Amino acid sequence: MQYKLLGNSDLEISEIAFGAMSLQGSDADNAALIHEAMAAGINYFDTADLYDKGANETSLGKALKSKRKEVIIATKVGNQWRPDGSGWDWNPRKEYILSSVEGSLRRLQTDYIDLYQLHGGTLEDNIDETIEAFELLLEQGKIRYYGISSIRPNVIREYVQRSRIVSVMMQYSLLDRRPEETCLSLLEQHNIGVLARGSVAKGLLIDKPAAPYLNYTAAAVQRAASAVKAVSNTHRGPAQTALRFVLQQKAITAAVVGIRTAAQLHDAVAAATAPLLSAAELEQLKAAVPVNVYEQHR
Repeated sequence: MQYKLLGNSDLEISEIAFGAMSLQGSDADNAALIHEAMAAGINYFDTADLYDKGANETSLGKALKSKRKEVIIATKVGNQWRPDGSGWDWNPRKEYILSSVEGSLRRLQTDYIDLYQLHGGTLEDNIDETIEAFELLLEQGKIRYYGISSIRPNVIREYVQRSRIVSVMMQYSLLDRRPEETCLSLLEQHNIGVLARGSVAKGLLIDKPAAPYLNYTAAAVQRAASAVKAVSNTHRGPAQTALRFVLQQKAITAAVVGIRTAAQLHDAVAAATAPLLSAAELEQLKAAVPVNVYEQHR
């Protein structure tokens, strides 16, 4: 397993990160999978207060309580569940962030969060107020660093210019290369780490039947999957090829992989030691998939 510093922080994280959102087992089953991931070298675990109405944080906290000093825990805030549980609303207000962190700390059974991330963001937000909340939590020692999870370049740009974020989590894969157009170079220039999610495009690049994805037709998705298969081999299967495509992008710090089963864990970990894609193979993959036109999401 390779480890990289996350942006301007001193967090040295595994390049394969454990996305806990997919966990669906009992606490005991989840803990067994998480401990197996640790044994394989994974030290970064990502969750959010939104996932399963907080139960995801609770299960992760139980699994990591006795191993707290060995791991880096990241969670997210900004989506507030409605009282009747029918859905959630966006809430980046300072008061809400300061109250929500207490719940996350309690569920994760820790007195600090390594990376606290804003789970979204719009230009209509009072961004300075949101930043004030994260800065206060830094002063209080409740979080070590903060970042943002967003695919909106205009929002990301504001946080780059106005805050001390150390990371941005965003979707990035062979089938979603939008970050290459406006974000990756900016973040690299400011030494802000990038946490890539969706690296296997919901399995469409590996073994799922072709289906429309973003602005790609099913036929285009099939071409992408075929290209991945064409450059894969017995030492680097399609899952590892898809992940290596992401990890070999210079700006990417780690791939956050949603892991629910031991088989998924093994596939993800294998990418860490799989042969690198050659320059020719990288070009072959890119040639098979035209770059998405990045809509300037607000």
